[in-house]
Amino acid sequence: MHALSLQMLDALAALLLLLSFAMLSQRRIVTLVNLLALQGGVLCAATLLLAWRTHEGHLYLSAALTLALKVIVLPRLLHRLIHRLDVYWDTEPMLNIAGTMLVGLVIVVFAFGLAQPITALASTATRSAIGIAVAVVLLAFLTMITRRKAMSQVVGFLSMENGLFFGAMSATYGMPMIVELGVALDVLVAMLVLGVFFFQIREQFDNLDLHNFESLREDK
Repeated sequence: MHALSLQMLDALAALLLLLSFAMLSQRRIVTLVNLLALQGGVLCAATLLLAWRTHEGHLYLSAALTLALKVIVLPRLLHRLIHRLDVYWDTEPMLNIAGTMLVGLVIVVFAFGLAQPITALASTATRSAIGIAVAVVLLAFLTMITRRKAMSQVVGFLSMENGLFFGAMSATYGMPMIVELGVALDVLVAMLVLGVFFFQIREQFDNLDLHNFESLREDK
């Protein structure tokens, strides 16, 4: 049973990576948020499976927190912002989709090489997934820097947080609960602040394209 659960964890880790690639190639912001919610669901399932395998009680609380915040609350907030701001599509990214995916593949190879020393030091049964966690973080960062719309960049930031959480879970069977609660509260507050920030940008520039800030800087 333990071998089967480890194989299932590896499959969920691979699915997490595939979802990161899907987010990297997606221009429709509504679909991007749905992929983020699906990524949160996969993360929740992986946390539950690891909790069952290791009998770590705090991981069940982590899974419940992930389900509530990353699968339900944050996607609903983002969908509401998308509807109110009428922002459904990102503009043409800085790199075309083919170029972005090629860079993503290079990043995955780099991430696995970068994670090798950490994997060698970790003693957990899930240490093989650390490379995938690093790749998810770097792909989310690539999503952020290749998008023009602020909403897409926020989704990339939240995906990066998912990768960090998965990495902590793979390396040490999760962070202390007080740290996870603090991070969850910080993310929720950040989303509320960003919501207000988006409305201010929309009122000032009539859209959420961050290149407006470049033109503002040039005017100065």
